[in-house]
Amino acid sequence: MAKIHELAERVERLLLRHDELKRTNALLEQQLATVTHERDNLRSRLNAARGRIDALLERLPADPAAVGADTGGRSK
Repeated sequence: MAKIHELAERVERLLLRHDELKRTNALLEQQLATVTHERDNLRSRLNAARGRIDALLERLPADPAAVGADTGGRSK
């Protein structure tokens, strides 16, 4: 009978551990969803910033020496 009692206790401990692991897993899944969403938002913001920088770079003259030539080589 002692073996059955020991086995029942072990099963009970395993069930408790299983429940703990399920709760931990649920919390980790929530955290993963949160950081995945944050990562996606940051990627979107990064791509938007890159687009703005590319647009600004397109507005710059191709030849930096041409900027000085426009003013006769003098600073404004």
